[in-house]
Amino acid sequence: MLKIEKINQYYEQSHTLWDLTLDIKKGKCTCIMGRNGVGKTTLGKTIMGLLPLKDGKLIYDGVDIANMSSDKRASLAIGYVPQGREIFSQLTVLENLEIGLLGNRNGLKKVPQKIYELFPVLKEMLKRKGGDLSGGQQQQLAIARALCIEPKLLILDEPSEGIQPNIVQQIGEVIDYLTKEENITVILVEQKLPFARRHGDYFFILDRGAVVASDEIENLNDDIVKKYMSV
Repeated sequence: MLKIEKINQYYEQSHTLWDLTLDIKKGKCTCIMGRNGVGKTTLGKTIMGLLPLKDGKLIYDGVDIANMSSDKRASLAIGYVPQGREIFSQLTVLENLEIGLLGNRNGLKKVPQKIYELFPVLKEMLKRKGGDLSGGQQQQLAIARALCIEPKLLILDEPSEGIQPNIVQQIGEVIDYLTKEENITVILVEQKLPFARRHGDYFFILDRGAVVASDEIENLNDDIVKKYMSV
């Protein structure tokens, strides 16, 4: 699905990603993990095209998208939910979802019923402004908006951060549904170990912008966690 080959990224004078190479499996949830400041969010933004790539390749469905704009990548069915959600607070829930439709590669004009099946609360709040929703509801809206493009690849940057437990559970169930039922590939940037272990299939741990450990999620043992993730 996505092969990341020796990419390098910089933030001002800091070298944030170092010859980073990953292989993201189709229809699986791959967790990107590590301590704060190791390049996880930078990686997600780079895949989405929100940060220019210094060098390296991003091979998506056999095509190098490294030089494509973010809107072009969206049209190739890559969805992105940023850390902090970034919904449009002054627009209604429905208007937020309709903005997601603008990137739909199939020209879809109406929010799919499946969105409301996955996030029933949104159907009850279509006329409410996004800024009036709780943090958990805003996170659901952000994911739903990304799903409106009908993605083949979905990048989620810490979707469980600051969210009440019942909504975290629901988001996890949505991830499971997307991978297991819809064969959507999910890249999950995540700090919470129980959430990653419950919903991930593979993991990559970053440290100082490089991969220091990777495997199937069941092999993410306490020794690896202590070495690369404990503070």
